[in-house]
Amino acid sequence: MMHTTPKSSVISGIRWCVLGAMLWGSLLMSSLAYAQPTDANYDENLVTQFELPDPLVMSDGTAVTSAEQWQTDRRPELLELFRAQVYGRAPALDSLPIECQVMATDPHALDGTAVRKELEIRIGESDQCLVMTMLLYVPKGGPSPVFLGLNFGGNHTVDDDPTITLNSNWMRNNPENGFVDNRATEASRGVAAEQWQVRRIVERGYALATIYYGDIDPDFDDGFENGIHGLFRTPTSTGLAPDEWGSIAAWAWGLSRALDYLENDPDVDPRRVALIGHSRLGKTALWAGAEDERFALVVSNNSGCGGAALSRRQFGETVERINTSFPHWFCDNFLEYNANENACPVDQHELIALIAPRPVYVASAEEDQWADPRGEFLSCAYADPVYRLLGTDGLGVGNPEFPPIDVPISAGTIGYHIRSGEHDVTAYDWEQYLDFADLHLR
Repeated sequence: MMHTTPKSSVISGIRWCVLGAMLWGSLLMSSLAYAQPTDANYDENLVTQFELPDPLVMSDGTAVTSAEQWQTDRRPELLELFRAQVYGRAPALDSLPIECQVMATDPHALDGTAVRKELEIRIGESDQCLVMTMLLYVPKGGPSPVFLGLNFGGNHTVDDDPTITLNSNWMRNNPENGFVDNRATEASRGVAAEQWQVRRIVERGYALATIYYGDIDPDFDDGFENGIHGLFRTPTSTGLAPDEWGSIAAWAWGLSRALDYLENDPDVDPRRVALIGHSRLGKTALWAGAEDERFALVVSNNSGCGGAALSRRQFGETVERINTSFPHWFCDNFLEYNANENACPVDQHELIALIAPRPVYVASAEEDQWADPRGEFLSCAYADPVYRLLGTDGLGVGNPEFPPIDVPISAGTIGYHIRSGEHDVTAYDWEQYLDFADLHLR
């Protein structure tokens, strides 16, 4: 069993009830082994002792005891630490011109229940701009709250409507799902429909906006010559600064540009925009929500290492493994913490705390031990004191214990569930997110 020694008495007060929660039941480890290194740790008994940085203690040791002190001192300090040591520094949001244009509209989408728009968000000068294509479904009947998220395979994958534009940008190969020679084919239409639940979202009264993440920054390591990074590099650029933004920060930057558009669309309510992301895009959603306080609610689905899971646990995917497999996701300073997580001045509970007091929901999957479900829950538990300092009910429970499978903790400002099944986004997940949004955005 893991032991930690957080500095805050508030955190210490919940330590034993959190860490003394029941151990896992039987796990379907064989289903994970094919995709993950055989030396990864999935044994709670092998999690070594570590000390978490306290989100309510400044770097100089000063205790944070008021909401004003959090907002003016500690929150900016934590943001700077995450920028410098983990995700990298993104350019200012207004550093490039932005132009939006609606390219197509279907006023009778989804059997007449929604308006569907396709629009282009052009970033940069016209002769070398980057184009993000947004797909937007809006229920009829007035300005709606909206879920905004990046997708993995192009907007045409979230619904099988044959009139949605087929994305022509670089894609990860997956012939089984219609991605061949790093391009999408017609066979990829609608392959992610189960993960997006478009009709159900609209039925519940929410709009859905989505963009292919590769429109912002292609997901491969080429020294940041492509995507949005390329617009900020010059012929005389040499090397990368150790705190230069990685792809996660770039995708997060793009989400803020999407919000710029949504703030001016009369069919949606820009005060009620919920971010959602799965896996690496769950990491992105958390970081975008931390940096941009305009987002009203954030959902992390199976985001794991570098997302919601505590790095210091070194359970499942580790900092060293993620930096080795995906060297372009984080800034170069993050490499210093390969097999050295305890030296990092921040951990992921503080990322969740940066979203406070806005609602945040973190979800795990029983078979997705690579993403460390227990570590994701513990991040929520250790962010709870910040939420309570800012006047919310945090997790909404007095003694936060790791919940049973398929039993959500969702009555508070921090929500969490671990569902049965594997690394995925399911209809069950969406029902929890919609219920949580009803509680906070209605």
